[in-house]
Parts: sequence; C-alpha cells; structure tokens
Amino acid sequence: MKSDFYAAISQIAAERGIPRESVQEVVEQALVTAYKRYLGQNPPPMEVSVKIDPTTGDARVFAEKQVVEEVDDDRFELALEVARKIRPDAKIGEMVMVESTPNDFGRIAAQTAKQVVLQRIKEVERDHVYGEFMDREGEIVTASVQRHAKGNVILEMGKAEAVLPPKEQSPSDRYYPGQRLKVYLQEIKREERGPRLIVSRSNRDLIKRLFEMEVPEIYNGAVEIKSIAREPGVRSKVAVAARQEGVDPVGSCVGMRGIRIQNIVNELNNEKIDVVQWSPDIRTFISNALSPATAVEVQLNEDEKSAVVIVPDKQQSLAIGKEGQNVRLAAKLTGWRIDIKSASELLEEEREMAEVREAAQSEAIALESALSLAKVEQRKVGSNGMVRFQNLDLGPLPSELIGQSVDVRAVQDKINIYYNDKLIASYIVEEE
Repeated sequence: MKSDFYAAISQIAAERGIPRESVQEVVEQALVTAYKRYLGQNPPPMEVSVKIDPTTGDARVFAEKQVVEEVDDDRFELALEVARKIRPDAKIGEMVMVESTPNDFGRIAAQTAKQVVLQRIKEVERDHVYGEFMDREGEIVTASVQRHAKGNVILEMGKAEAVLPPKEQSPSDRYYPGQRLKVYLQEIKREERGPRLIVSRSNRDLIKRLFEMEVPEIYNGAVEIKSIAREPGVRSKVAVAARQEGVDPVGSCVGMRGIRIQNIVNELNNEKIDVVQWSPDIRTFISNALSPATAVEVQLNEDEKSAVVIVPDKQQSLAIGKEGQNVRLAAKLTGWRIDIKSASELLEEEREMAEVREAAQSEAIALESALSLAKVEQRKVGSNGMVRFQNLDLGPLPSELIGQSVDVRAVQDKINIYYNDKLIASYIVEEE
C-alpha cells in the first residue's frame, strides 16, 4: 500500500506539473471520503482525517469515536478504559480522536478513491493554472497556435489553453499550427471547466508592452509613453516624452539604425508604427502627431476642442493619409478633432471672406448715404383722402386714414407714405 501511494503521488505530481504536497492533500481528502463510504450509509456526525507519511506513503485514518461503558459498534464507539489511554481525562459521552485504519483499507481506498482523486486532481490543476496566470493579466505572454475553432484561434501556453477571439485578431496575422507569437493577456475568467484565458493581438496595450520589452529607457522610466492610437495590422502612432534631461525619447524608441522599432514591426507582421514626440503645448503636439507631414500653422478652437491645421499644398494628401488614416490616428492620439487645409485653400477662403466683408461694407455705406438724403415730413390726410407734399397731391389713400397723421418720406426719386411705421403707399416722382 505504501509503495503504491508513494509512487502514484509522485507520478501524478510529475505528469501534471503540480506540487507534490497539493497532490498528497487531494489524496488524503479522497481517502476520507473512501473511509466514510466504508462506514456505510448515514454514519453519525464525526470528524475523520487521513494522514499519509510523505516518506513511506503509509496512510493512517483517524476518526472520532464516542466514549461508552460497553461497546456495541467499534466503528463509532470506544471503551472508557481505551479512551483514557489516549486521553487520561476522557469521560463517558465525549468524543475522542483515535486511529481507526481498517485492515483492508488499501483495497477499499483503491476501489473507492480513484474517481474522487482524478476529479480533485483536475480541480487542483485548474487552480494551479489560475494561480499561475492570475497576476499576469495585462502582460505579454508567448504562446503557440494549436488549432482553429469556430473563428477562434486556440493557443497553447504551457499547461494552459488561451482563446484568441475574432475581434481580438489582427488583420495582418495568418495563424497556422505550431506558430509562436506574443499575445496580450487581456482577461482571465474563472469558470467551472477551468480558467478561461482571453488573449489579444489587436489591443493597443500590446504595442505598449512590446515597447517596454524592446526599449530599456521605457522599462526603467527614462522615457514615458503618453498615448497610443492604433488601427491593428495597418498603422499605429505612439507619443513619447522624456522624463530625464538629455534623453531623446523618439531616438530611444527607434534605436540605432532603427533596430528596436523594426523588432516591434516584425512582431506585428509589418504594421507601420510612427513614433512622435509628445508636447505639453497642444499646437506642437498636433503638429508632431501628423508626422510625416509638416504643419505650417495650427488654429485652435478651445471650446469645441477642434483644430484646423494648415499644411503645404504638396503635403495635403500626406497629412490626410490613405482614406483619412493619418489624420484619424492623429486625432485619436491627441484627443482633438483635426481638419486639414492646404495653404492655397486658406488663401482662397481669406480672399472670399475679404470680398464678403467689402460687399457688406459697401452696402452699409450706401444705406447710410440713402438715409442721410431722406426727407421726412408729417402730414394729415385730407377729406378727399389726398396728402399734399411739396406742391404734389399724393393719393388717394384708404378712407380710414382720413384725418390721420402720416409720415411722408422722400428718398431720391421715391416718395413713401407710412402710417404707424407701416408702408401704405409709394410714388415715383419723375423729374420734369
């Protein structure tokens, strides 16, 4: 019995990669279950424990028995004189823990504990996997592609399996069995069937972790990643700033001859990465974010958090990028809405605005001139409905206005009649 248990525990621990102590604890709990089954159905409440000698593998059962004067069932009862050999102050009716290992316990254990042990071993294995990865959420792990399943890619990470869902896959990746790649451990779910590891190749934090691995200045804090904008598999922008004087943040990330940034690009299957310098001045930051285009001027609207960026005519398409990609990523990187205009567009808009202002100014001058020439007199409407103005009879007017005062206004070649500021009639006076 001892050699069987000892060998079995050692073998299970080695095969499953689980600490031997954990396996031994599981076996002991399984043997407690086996002993209780040995006692029959509905045994009285009692404490039972099993101890396995870690060196020899001997299993010993300890069970509570009630102290009685006369023993009827030695499975549950213990004579007083025997109890006092174990505990001198034992009294009738008390419970005493005593070794109760049956003679044929090895055979019973082998028959009844197998399924319990296997089930418990699986639980320990799941707990071991969860414990191994629970503190690694948000980190990069290396995994190998195992298979495809309903659009998901199943990855192997040591003794654990991870799932790469379709929405977390990068469009530039091609997954094939045995392929090794770095993934971002996004989430760990604890489920009944074991821990479920969700990984990602499209998360923007994958970029951050790759930079931390490749750039020592980021890892030790001399350079800080301020923000990241990413369109997985196509292009990313990373804004960096120096936290130590004399450190070139962009140069540190690119590396000598571009070796550092190239390693990251290779890991992401040639996804293009722009590294730009962050600035506390938003105009400078927006200008840098549009790299490789060069900004001539940045106009800000603080209330709407929007910016109009003026670029040379030849760089307008470069600033916007293919299908608007460059300006879209720059907007995500800075958090500002960005509109791109060429220098010639700006000049044309300014010319049109100047023309509008000039036309409005001319109209205002003309109106002012016309008003200054106007002559206004007040007249009463006669009984015949006529109004006389400078030897001219104007009318006839509506009968309800007879006897009422009206304003007669002469503007250039027109004479207008108003009642309560409402135009009643208008006459054109031709020169003789």
